[in-house]
Amino acid sequence: MSYSVGEAARIAGVTVRTLHHYDEIGLLTPSGRTAAGYRSYSDPDLDRLRRILFYRELGLGLDDIASILADGGAHAHLKRQHELLLTRIERLQRMVAAVEREMEANEMGIDLTQEEKFELFGDFDPDDYAAEAEQRWGGTDAYRQSQQKMSGFTKADWKRFLAEQEDIGRRLAEAMRAGHAPDGAEAMDLAEEHRGHITRWCYDCTYEIHRGLGEMYVADERFAANYENLAPGLAEYVRTAINANATRAGA
Repeated sequence: MSYSVGEAARIAGVTVRTLHHYDEIGLLTPSGRTAAGYRSYSDPDLDRLRRILFYRELGLGLDDIASILADGGAHAHLKRQHELLLTRIERLQRMVAAVEREMEANEMGIDLTQEEKFELFGDFDPDDYAAEAEQRWGGTDAYRQSQQKMSGFTKADWKRFLAEQEDIGRRLAEAMRAGHAPDGAEAMDLAEEHRGHITRWCYDCTYEIHRGLGEMYVADERFAANYENLAPGLAEYVRTAINANATRAGA
């Protein structure tokens, strides 16, 4: 089937001038001409035009597109398009995630520059857990307290908070490696220090809440990884120490 330049432009959603330009630079030369000398496009021509527009949508220049189209047949182009689409989807997903994290950070009141976030958290971003935390604990006093306290954190506050958190985790790992029992005095004292750290910085961490956190550190692989990266088996060790400390306090 043949198509006039106007029909081809309408089908592809481009201007006639665009098709004229593609013809002039040799990117898309119509297969035929009418008796009056007008451009006439075939189905293979429109297939080529579709590929051109696809690559243009991905931001490629016309010279690059010409090189791609000159290399390989239809299957090669489909494979190339598939690879580029997957790459773009991945990039767009990262962009969407970044925007969502920024929205959540604004809602939480976390006001740090990107440089500060990378400096403080590295690959971990507290904003990633904001929506989940609200869904799970949004109606609790602990959640409201944490929102009120942590929304006002400065960069210096975050540094102190994270430094204390890391120090407690490191000393728990050292206690485990040294052979101290998780229900022994040293481990329980560290568990109590951990509970006090949460109360001071986040919310009133009762022994009941602390027991729940201990269970989560083991059950949720994301939180377990924070301890397992310090020492294999540490998540279970921390849970046992938390429970033993709560029992020692009569809770």
